[in-house]
Amino acid sequence: MPLNPVLQTSLEEVELLYEFLLAQLEIGPDLKISIKDEELASLRKASDFHAVCNEVIPKRIPDIRRLSASLASHPGTLKKEDFERTVLTLAYTAYRTAQSQGHQKDIWAQSLRSLFQALRHDLMRSSAARVSP
Repeated sequence: MPLNPVLQTSLEEVELLYEFLLAQLEIGPDLKISIKDEELASLRKASDFHAVCNEVIPKRIPDIRRLSASLASHPGTLKKEDFERTVLTLAYTAYRTAQSQGHQKDIWAQSLRSLFQALRHDLMRSSAARVSP
């Protein structure tokens, strides 16, 4: 298995990725992410999903802030795998924001906002590039 697998290369794989996200995910005390649905978890693509979620995407605030900063200064549009991993980081950050309270919630919410703004900026650049002659 490649170190940084791409989770989706076809419409079917996009749908499978959404199934993974919509299935109940479990985040353990060690911050490891797993798919609760045993049938989905047994799929080969679930192994790639597990690797990306547990070995690639950042899960600590300083790492997420570094990602946001690098995205803000990234020239051009993100590669497909970078965009995919950033969306997964956004989903993880949204989960942590919802689970947090008080000052921690504010810190996670700021990280969520930064990632969202970076992705939105990338999408705007991408759509502008397609419209330009």
